[in-house]
Amino acid sequence: MTLRELQYLVELARLRNFRRAAEMCNVSQPTLSTQLRKLEESLGVQLIERSKRQVLLTPVGEEIVARAQKMLDEARDIRAIAERNRAPDTGRLRLGAFPTLGPYLLPALLPEIARKFPKLQLQLFEEKSETLLGLLRSGDLDAALLALPIEDPTLQTQPLFEEPFLLAVPQGHRLAHSGPLYLADLGAEEMMLLEDGHCLRDQAVSLCNRWGLDEIEGFRATSLETLRQMVAAGMGITLLPKLATEGPMAASAVMSLIPLADIPEPGRQIGMIWRRSSYMVPLLRQIAKITAQVAKTRLGQQSKSTT
Repeated sequence: MTLRELQYLVELARLRNFRRAAEMCNVSQPTLSTQLRKLEESLGVQLIERSKRQVLLTPVGEEIVARAQKMLDEARDIRAIAERNRAPDTGRLRLGAFPTLGPYLLPALLPEIARKFPKLQLQLFEEKSETLLGLLRSGDLDAALLALPIEDPTLQTQPLFEEPFLLAVPQGHRLAHSGPLYLADLGAEEMMLLEDGHCLRDQAVSLCNRWGLDEIEGFRATSLETLRQMVAAGMGITLLPKLATEGPMAASAVMSLIPLADIPEPGRQIGMIWRRSSYMVPLLRQIAKITAQVAKTRLGQQSKSTT
């Protein structure tokens, strides 16, 4: 039994197709099939149910795939540990961020990381929060920027910064030229919100429920940019996280951004999350500190040391 044979088995279990699994492993389909039969012979059990229509794993095959994935993860970590020991600031960092944060923070963050760690290879993932958590748990991601709290005893959470929400209204709206206001001041106003699956939606719904605000019936935006364009078109009002309103996304001739005076200030806490067992923890703590400093600078907040 070799790690390569286990890799073939894991890829086949993931893709359920011999041809595609062979392509992912950079071998021919006959080679992959032969090696998997050798693995079955060496173990003395059938791992795969083969038919012309589909590929299924036997119960023992499913159990072995789960163990094989852990072995492959450990082998990958061993190679990475050795590489990082030779040069602590080199190697690859797989960093994730959710869609309502990544586009507005990463362009400012990545140059700072590159300046501090010029030999570090960054691989970025932009997915919804639940997907990022799954990738973290499976070992396919090293760290992720997520909205807190995250309840998982296998993951380490490092709080980074507080990001306030702003009320976005069309320039012709009755509140367009208001100073800071309270959510209670919105009265019977209805909010445009994101579709299900976005953590920002959950946070906005929580605020709406708290202050008796309603959501516009039958409307669910797929992105912050959709919400922004709908506000600019005069279709309604919404809440935007402050980082998404900086720079070229700031208030314009067709949209007004109004701070909220409620205490505590409506917003979200952003943190960096990684596996407690990760060998990269010392580096991740440094990346977390840089991230907090960059975000607080963009938000105009007083920077505090992140430990």
